[in-house]
Amino acid sequence: MDTKFTHETALELLKKYNKEPFHILHGLTVEGCMHWFAEELGYGDDKDFWGACGLLHDIDFELYPEEHCQKAEGMLKEAGAEPELIHAVLSHGYGICSQIEPEHEMEKVLFACDELTGLIWAAAKMRPSKSVMDMEVKSLKKKFKDKRFAAGCSRDIISAGAGKLGWTLEELMEKTILAMRSCEESINKYNLA
Repeated sequence: MDTKFTHETALELLKKYNKEPFHILHGLTVEGCMHWFAEELGYGDDKDFWGACGLLHDIDFELYPEEHCQKAEGMLKEAGAEPELIHAVLSHGYGICSQIEPEHEMEKVLFACDELTGLIWAAAKMRPSKSVMDMEVKSLKKKFKDKRFAAGCSRDIISAGAGKLGWTLEELMEKTILAMRSCEESINKYNLA
């Protein structure tokens, strides 16, 4: 699947609607993870498309948190996004803010890893290294079980995402940690202050 969006044009579009560094870094993180998953799952030729979906998945969240996934469609259509990209972005909020169910494997990965990257990022910030490079599944599972830790990251969505992919929760955690390791250095280079 080709996309009209390069990394630069997708990032420019994200920044048009998002000013908060946290939201931009989250988009970059999910983009990097989607690149890794595309390669890992045999979709390397579609890596740019997977990445654009990851980068733009929360395009409407900062301006319209109460209407998340409802405003995204119009924003993306206006920018000339492909229907497949719009479907993927809308499906990442399935069951929370969207009735569009993830269908393609890429959409299921986006659905599963979006929430999990938030949990992993929060857990990494608690580590002395402030990094995912030395994070293990065992320590992440402890944070996952503590409902007060990163309470905004839905454990139900993460578990449902693993199920949609036919993976165990541990498999999803391990793969997402590896995906975040693959892009941590490049994301840390962004100066969004």
